[in-house]
Amino acid sequence: MTTLAETVSDSVTITRRNLIKVKRVPDLIVFATLSPIMFVLLFRYVFGSAIPIEGISYAEFLLPGIFAQTVVFGSTITGASLADDLQKGLIDRFRSLPMARSAVLVGRTVADLGLNVLTIVVMALTGLVVGWRIHSSVGEALAGFLILLLFAFAISWVMALVGLLVRTPEVVNNASFIVIFPLTFIANTFVPTDNFPTVLKTIADWNPVSAVVQAARELFGNTAPSLETSNAWPMQHPVPYVLAWVVVLLVVFVPLSVWAYLRTASR
Repeated sequence: MTTLAETVSDSVTITRRNLIKVKRVPDLIVFATLSPIMFVLLFRYVFGSAIPIEGISYAEFLLPGIFAQTVVFGSTITGASLADDLQKGLIDRFRSLPMARSAVLVGRTVADLGLNVLTIVVMALTGLVVGWRIHSSVGEALAGFLILLLFAFAISWVMALVGLLVRTPEVVNNASFIVIFPLTFIANTFVPTDNFPTVLKTIADWNPVSAVVQAARELFGNTAPSLETSNAWPMQHPVPYVLAWVVVLLVVFVPLSVWAYLRTASR
Protein backbone atom coordinates (compact mmCIF):
# COMPACT_ATOMS: atom_id res chain seq x y z
CA MET A 1 0.00 0.00 0.00
CA THR A 2 1.60 3.24 -1.12
CA THR A 3 1.34 6.43 0.91
CA LEU A 4 -0.04 9.72 -0.41
CA ALA A 5 3.47 11.20 -0.56
CA GLU A 6 4.71 8.23 -2.61
CA THR A 7 1.71 8.50 -4.94
CA VAL A 8 2.36 12.20 -5.49
CA SER A 9 6.07 11.57 -6.09
CA ASP A 10 5.35 8.77 -8.57
CA SER A 11 2.74 10.91 -10.35
CA VAL A 12 5.23 13.77 -10.71
CA THR A 13 7.76 11.36 -12.20
CA ILE A 14 5.27 10.03 -14.75
CA THR A 15 4.15 13.57 -15.57
CA ARG A 16 7.76 14.56 -16.24
CA ARG A 17 8.22 11.49 -18.43
CA ASN A 18 5.16 12.36 -20.51
CA LEU A 19 6.20 16.00 -20.91
CA ILE A 20 9.66 14.94 -22.06
CA LYS A 21 7.99 12.63 -24.56
CA VAL A 22 6.02 15.58 -25.95
CA LYS A 23 9.27 17.35 -26.87
CA ARG A 24 10.42 14.26 -28.76
CA VAL A 25 7.21 13.74 -30.75
CA PRO A 26 6.96 16.46 -33.43
CA ASP A 27 3.28 15.73 -34.13
CA LEU A 28 2.27 16.73 -30.60
CA ILE A 29 4.29 19.93 -30.76
CA VAL A 30 2.68 20.83 -34.10
CA PHE A 31 -0.81 20.17 -32.73
CA ALA A 32 -0.12 22.25 -29.64
CA THR A 33 1.27 25.25 -31.52
CA LEU A 34 0.54 25.45 -35.24
CA SER A 35 -2.93 23.88 -35.25
CA PRO A 36 -4.45 26.37 -32.77
CA ILE A 37 -3.05 29.26 -34.79
CA MET A 38 -4.59 27.80 -37.96
CA PHE A 39 -7.97 27.26 -36.28
CA VAL A 40 -8.11 30.81 -34.93
CA LEU A 41 -7.20 32.36 -38.28
CA LEU A 42 -9.57 30.18 -40.32
CA PHE A 43 -12.58 30.56 -38.05
CA ARG A 44 -11.91 34.25 -37.47
CA TYR A 45 -11.80 35.20 -41.14
CA VAL A 46 -14.00 32.52 -42.77
CA PHE A 47 -16.83 32.48 -40.24
CA GLY A 48 -16.24 36.09 -39.23
CA SER A 49 -16.86 37.34 -42.74
CA ALA A 50 -20.24 35.61 -42.90
CA ILE A 51 -21.62 35.77 -39.34
CA PRO A 52 -22.38 39.23 -37.94
CA ILE A 53 -22.77 39.34 -34.14
CA GLU A 54 -24.70 42.39 -32.96
CA GLY A 55 -22.94 44.46 -30.31
CA ILE A 56 -19.65 42.58 -30.30
CA SER A 57 -16.88 41.71 -32.75
CA TYR A 58 -16.86 38.16 -34.03
CA ALA A 59 -13.30 37.72 -32.76
CA GLU A 60 -14.45 38.32 -29.18
CA PHE A 61 -17.45 36.04 -29.65
CA LEU A 62 -15.31 33.34 -31.28
CA LEU A 63 -12.25 32.98 -29.06
CA PRO A 64 -13.96 31.58 -25.94
CA GLY A 65 -15.72 29.05 -28.17
CA ILE A 66 -12.60 27.97 -29.98
CA PHE A 67 -10.75 27.77 -26.65
CA ALA A 68 -13.37 25.31 -25.43
CA GLN A 69 -13.38 23.23 -28.60
CA THR A 70 -9.61 22.98 -28.74
CA VAL A 71 -9.05 21.97 -25.11
CA VAL A 72 -11.78 19.33 -25.36
CA PHE A 73 -10.20 17.88 -28.49
CA GLY A 74 -6.79 18.18 -26.82
CA SER A 75 -8.01 16.00 -23.96
CA THR A 76 -8.44 13.08 -26.35
CA ILE A 77 -4.64 12.75 -26.37
CA THR A 78 -4.96 11.08 -22.96
CA GLY A 79 -6.90 8.13 -24.33
CA ALA A 80 -4.79 7.73 -27.44
CA SER A 81 -1.54 7.90 -25.44
CA LEU A 82 -2.68 5.29 -22.91
CA ALA A 83 -3.84 3.01 -25.71
CA ASP A 84 -0.46 3.47 -27.39
CA ASP A 85 1.37 2.60 -24.16
CA LEU A 86 -0.76 -0.52 -23.79
CA GLN A 87 -0.13 -1.55 -27.37
CA LYS A 88 3.64 -1.12 -26.99
CA GLY A 89 3.77 -3.00 -23.69
CA LEU A 90 4.88 0.01 -21.68
CA ILE A 91 2.13 -0.53 -19.12
CA ASP A 92 3.62 -3.96 -18.41
CA ARG A 93 6.95 -2.29 -17.67
CA PHE A 94 5.26 0.09 -15.24
CA ARG A 95 3.74 -2.92 -13.49
CA SER A 96 7.20 -4.25 -12.68
CA LEU A 97 8.21 -1.01 -10.94
CA PRO A 98 7.55 -0.30 -7.23
CA MET A 99 5.19 2.58 -7.89
CA ALA A 100 1.62 3.64 -7.17
CA ARG A 101 -0.77 2.21 -9.74
CA SER A 102 -2.78 5.41 -10.02
CA ALA A 103 0.39 7.40 -10.79
CA VAL A 104 0.32 6.32 -14.44
CA LEU A 105 -3.13 7.83 -14.93
CA VAL A 106 -2.54 10.93 -12.83
CA GLY A 107 0.76 11.61 -14.58
CA ARG A 108 -0.85 11.17 -17.99
CA THR A 109 -3.81 13.49 -17.32
CA VAL A 110 -1.69 16.17 -15.64
CA ALA A 111 0.80 16.13 -18.53
CA ASP A 112 -2.04 16.57 -21.02
CA LEU A 113 -3.36 19.41 -18.89
CA GLY A 114 0.04 21.06 -19.30
CA LEU A 115 -0.21 20.59 -23.05
CA ASN A 116 -3.61 22.28 -23.00
CA VAL A 117 -2.11 25.20 -21.08
CA LEU A 118 0.44 25.64 -23.88
CA THR A 119 -2.33 25.44 -26.47
CA ILE A 120 -4.41 28.11 -24.73
CA VAL A 121 -1.41 30.44 -24.45
CA VAL A 122 -0.70 30.12 -28.18
CA MET A 123 -4.35 30.64 -29.08
CA ALA A 124 -4.72 33.64 -26.75
CA LEU A 125 -1.70 35.35 -28.30
CA THR A 126 -3.05 34.63 -31.78
CA GLY A 127 -6.46 35.88 -30.71
CA LEU A 128 -4.96 39.18 -29.55
CA VAL A 129 -3.45 39.59 -33.01
CA VAL A 130 -6.81 39.09 -34.78
CA GLY A 131 -8.77 41.44 -32.51
CA TRP A 132 -9.78 39.48 -29.41
CA ARG A 133 -9.66 41.46 -26.17
CA ILE A 134 -10.39 40.76 -22.50
CA HIS A 135 -12.66 43.38 -20.92
CA SER A 136 -12.77 42.02 -17.38
CA SER A 137 -10.40 42.04 -14.42
CA VAL A 138 -7.27 39.92 -14.19
CA GLY A 139 -8.92 37.69 -11.61
CA GLU A 140 -11.99 37.10 -13.78
CA ALA A 141 -9.83 36.39 -16.82
CA LEU A 142 -7.78 33.84 -14.89
CA ALA A 143 -11.01 32.26 -13.67
CA GLY A 144 -12.12 31.96 -17.31
CA PHE A 145 -8.96 30.08 -18.25
CA LEU A 146 -9.28 27.94 -15.12
CA ILE A 147 -12.84 26.91 -16.06
CA LEU A 148 -11.60 25.81 -19.48
CA LEU A 149 -8.73 23.79 -18.01
CA LEU A 150 -10.83 22.16 -15.29
CA PHE A 151 -13.34 20.94 -17.85
CA ALA A 152 -10.54 19.70 -20.11
CA PHE A 153 -8.98 17.85 -17.15
CA ALA A 154 -12.29 16.12 -16.41
CA ILE A 155 -12.69 15.11 -20.07
CA SER A 156 -9.15 13.66 -19.95
CA TRP A 157 -10.32 11.13 -17.37
CA VAL A 158 -13.21 10.13 -19.62
CA MET A 159 -10.73 9.61 -22.45
CA ALA A 160 -8.42 7.67 -20.12
CA LEU A 161 -11.16 5.12 -19.54
CA VAL A 162 -11.85 4.91 -23.28
CA GLY A 163 -8.15 4.38 -24.03
CA LEU A 164 -7.84 1.61 -21.45
CA LEU A 165 -10.92 -0.21 -22.73
CA VAL A 166 -10.32 0.20 -26.46
CA ARG A 167 -6.54 -0.40 -26.37
CA THR A 168 -5.69 0.93 -29.88
CA PRO A 169 -4.96 4.64 -30.59
CA GLU A 170 -6.72 4.58 -33.96
CA VAL A 171 -10.02 3.41 -32.49
CA VAL A 172 -9.72 5.92 -29.63
CA ASN A 173 -9.27 8.76 -32.11
CA ASN A 174 -12.21 7.62 -34.26
CA ALA A 175 -14.53 7.02 -31.30
CA SER A 176 -13.69 10.32 -29.60
CA PHE A 177 -14.14 12.26 -32.84
CA ILE A 178 -17.62 10.79 -33.37
CA VAL A 179 -18.69 11.97 -29.90
CA ILE A 180 -16.76 15.21 -29.42
CA PHE A 181 -17.28 16.70 -32.89
CA PRO A 182 -21.08 17.04 -32.53
CA LEU A 183 -20.69 17.91 -28.83
CA THR A 184 -18.63 20.99 -29.72
CA PHE A 185 -20.72 22.03 -32.74
CA ILE A 186 -24.24 21.57 -31.33
CA ALA A 187 -23.45 24.40 -28.97
CA ASN A 188 -22.96 28.15 -28.86
CA THR A 189 -19.33 27.64 -29.81
CA PHE A 190 -19.25 29.48 -33.13
CA VAL A 191 -22.73 30.92 -33.63
CA PRO A 192 -25.59 32.07 -31.38
CA THR A 193 -28.20 29.36 -30.85
CA ASP A 194 -31.22 31.66 -31.35
CA ASN A 195 -31.96 30.31 -34.83
CA PHE A 196 -31.35 26.65 -34.05
CA PRO A 197 -34.33 24.30 -34.51
CA THR A 198 -36.13 23.80 -31.19
CA VAL A 199 -34.70 20.36 -30.46
CA LEU A 200 -31.14 21.37 -31.32
CA LYS A 201 -31.47 24.58 -29.31
CA THR A 202 -32.56 22.63 -26.23
CA ILE A 203 -29.63 20.25 -26.63
CA ALA A 204 -27.24 23.16 -27.12
CA ASP A 205 -28.56 25.01 -24.07
CA TRP A 206 -27.95 22.00 -21.81
CA ASN A 207 -24.73 20.94 -23.51
CA PRO A 208 -21.86 21.37 -20.98
CA VAL A 209 -19.64 22.71 -23.76
CA SER A 210 -22.11 25.59 -24.25
CA ALA A 211 -21.88 26.33 -20.54
CA VAL A 212 -18.07 26.31 -20.67
CA VAL A 213 -18.15 28.75 -23.59
CA GLN A 214 -20.74 30.98 -21.91
CA ALA A 215 -18.79 31.00 -18.64
CA ALA A 216 -15.60 31.93 -20.48
CA ARG A 217 -17.36 34.70 -22.41
CA GLU A 218 -18.77 36.21 -19.23
CA LEU A 219 -15.48 35.95 -17.34
CA PHE A 220 -13.52 37.45 -20.24
CA GLY A 221 -16.09 40.22 -20.69
CA ASN A 222 -16.86 39.06 -24.23
CA THR A 223 -20.59 39.76 -23.99
CA ALA A 224 -22.92 42.57 -24.98
CA PRO A 225 -26.43 43.65 -23.88
CA SER A 226 -27.68 43.05 -27.42
CA LEU A 227 -26.32 39.50 -27.43
CA GLU A 228 -29.26 37.41 -26.26
CA THR A 229 -28.66 34.58 -23.81
CA SER A 230 -30.98 31.60 -23.53
CA ASN A 231 -33.28 31.43 -20.52
CA ALA A 232 -32.20 27.84 -19.85
CA TRP A 233 -30.70 27.43 -16.37
CA PRO A 234 -27.21 26.37 -17.59
CA MET A 235 -26.92 29.49 -19.73
CA GLN A 236 -28.00 31.72 -16.86
CA HIS A 237 -25.68 30.00 -14.36
CA PRO A 238 -22.84 28.63 -16.52
CA VAL A 239 -20.08 28.57 -13.89
CA PRO A 240 -21.87 26.39 -11.30
CA TYR A 241 -23.20 24.18 -14.11
CA VAL A 242 -19.68 23.59 -15.45
CA LEU A 243 -18.27 22.97 -11.98
CA ALA A 244 -21.05 20.46 -11.32
CA TRP A 245 -20.12 18.62 -14.53
CA VAL A 246 -16.44 18.64 -13.57
CA VAL A 247 -17.21 17.13 -10.16
CA VAL A 248 -19.54 14.47 -11.60
CA LEU A 249 -17.09 13.47 -14.34
CA LEU A 250 -14.17 13.19 -11.90
CA VAL A 251 -16.20 11.30 -9.27
CA VAL A 252 -17.39 8.81 -11.88
CA PHE A 253 -14.43 8.42 -14.22
CA VAL A 254 -11.41 8.63 -11.91
CA PRO A 255 -12.31 5.43 -10.02
CA LEU A 256 -13.53 3.76 -13.22
CA SER A 257 -10.24 4.60 -14.97
CA VAL A 258 -8.17 3.30 -12.04
CA TRP A 259 -10.29 0.12 -12.00
CA ALA A 260 -9.82 -0.33 -15.76
CA TYR A 261 -6.06 0.24 -15.40
CA LEU A 262 -5.74 -2.34 -12.61
CA ARG A 263 -7.89 -4.79 -14.55
CA THR A 264 -5.85 -4.26 -17.70
CA ALA A 265 -2.53 -4.45 -15.87
CA SER A 266 -3.53 -7.70 -14.15
CA ARG A 267 -4.17 -9.57 -17.40
